[in-house]
Amino acid sequence: MFSGIIAAVGRITHLTPREVGFRLHVDAGKLNMDGVALGDSIAHNGVCLTVVARDGNQFMVDVSPETLSCTVGLDAPGPVNLEKALRLNDVIGGHLVSGHVDGVGEVLCFDPVGDNRLLEIRAPKEIAKFIARKGSIVVNGTSLTTNDVNGTDFTINLIPHTLENTTLHLLKPGSKVNLEVDLIARYCERLLAAGRE
Repeated sequence: MFSGIIAAVGRITHLTPREVGFRLHVDAGKLNMDGVALGDSIAHNGVCLTVVARDGNQFMVDVSPETLSCTVGLDAPGPVNLEKALRLNDVIGGHLVSGHVDGVGEVLCFDPVGDNRLLEIRAPKEIAKFIARKGSIVVNGTSLTTNDVNGTDFTINLIPHTLENTTLHLLKPGSKVNLEVDLIARYCERLLAAGRE
């Protein structure tokens, strides 16, 4: 479980092909690696992956073809948002995040509004029903609050702190992003559906 508060921007330095999928070699950047052990979970652009090897500030995770087929940003070298899994005594500054991506969205606009950016994203139709005005959404691992929702499209206001401390400043129209909807919305929908059956 994660909070969606990005701890550091790391970098996928290279990928090693495996019999199935890839092994990602990651430079942790400013991520505090103290106490990180083999088997621990780290979210990469919102995708929960297991540490399989460590060497100082570098670590490795394996990515399956299934994960690659339903996410973006893990199939090539480049910057990546990183967050270690929550511990029971950690402060939850964002919201409860599972690290299981629900779908890939597309950036429609990324417009400056003073020092901020107005980000508009089109979500896949099957998950759009879980996105609510002033609700929580995870974009590339970052816990954010929606401004408005119109069908499958929603907007978010990105403040300078978020832009400076995540990879979101690299977005542009046409960019693909990993989306995870709020856990509570998913469970509510399931309960309501069960009541109708």
